[in-house]
Amino acid sequence: MSMLEDIAGKVVTSFLGSSSSPLAHSALQMIQNQPGGLAGMVESFHQKGLGDVVSSWVSTGQNLPISADQISNVLGSDQVKALAAKAGISPDAAGSQLASLLPSIIDQLTPHGQVGESGGLLSAALSMLKPSA
Repeated sequence: MSMLEDIAGKVVTSFLGSSSSPLAHSALQMIQNQPGGLAGMVESFHQKGLGDVVSSWVSTGQNLPISADQISNVLGSDQVKALAAKAGISPDAAGSQLASLLPSIIDQLTPHGQVGESGGLLSAALSMLKPSA
């Protein structure tokens, strides 16, 4: 197993544990599909005045918390509603869960405190989440 696969496995396990989490899977897909990928997502937080928060997730230190309202402000309420629909939960529940999930996801996708190297890690994590045929 390559180091990348090992890290991707840890990413998946940290989000999903032993069971599947549709919201975590959808959040990973959202990051991958974001214009600019993870770097684009991080930039969105900076543009919305939450650069210090997202920077704490990327860095190797402690993650600062974020509220469901702040998540909705950055992602947009339509995106939160779409993620909620995919996960089969209410938009309010999705916002709250994303406020817990995104710091961990971004932290795990940036193990060395840098955004640039996460593209392959994100793809590996997503491929591990695909149901086996």
